[in-house]
Amino acid sequence: MSKTIEYTEDIVPYSHEALMAKVAAQLTDSRYQHCLRVEQTARKLAAANGVDVELAGIAGLLHDYAKQRDDATFINLIKSRGMAPDLVAYGNGVWHGYVGAELIKDELHIYNEAILNAVRLHTVGAPYMTKLDQIIFMADFIEPARDFPGVDEARKATAESLAAGVRFQIQHTLAYLIQKGAPVYPQTLATYNAWVGGVAPEYAN
Repeated sequence: MSKTIEYTEDIVPYSHEALMAKVAAQLTDSRYQHCLRVEQTARKLAAANGVDVELAGIAGLLHDYAKQRDDATFINLIKSRGMAPDLVAYGNGVWHGYVGAELIKDELHIYNEAILNAVRLHTVGAPYMTKLDQIIFMADFIEPARDFPGVDEARKATAESLAAGVRFQIQHTLAYLIQKGAPVYPQTLATYNAWVGGVAPEYAN
């Protein structure tokens, strides 16, 4: 980190340093460094878009908290929390956000619903996404170490507007899943239909 961050809002029961340590303990160093970059990107996007910078930073730091858990942990949570049974079919790409929010509540005792929902949606999106949801969705996609065909276009779109970034990413993601022959989580398709397919609500601008 280039500078020390001091939390000033009563959002989580930890200092920034303590929360970083808890995230680091659950991840490989490379994954943890990614989380730090997403945190910083989220803070910048929040500042540029009139969103609480501290809230965005916390959500960015936490977004992959559960990324490296074993499948059994996620499946047990899906079943024990009464979540949709079809979630079991979609794997870590969906689980680590959507189900991982449960681990954040259980282990970190963080219950801020804005943070939890941004974590839930950071890979699948949703037809309705708050600006914070959009920020974490995009910060994960365009953080400085990302290097894939189209990432510069994604960064330019996000600088134009969060919604433009969301539209770019969901198109890219859907095309990638189809090319791989991978199953598409229904909410990913719903996100595409809302933001790209001509039925985007008025907040997607």
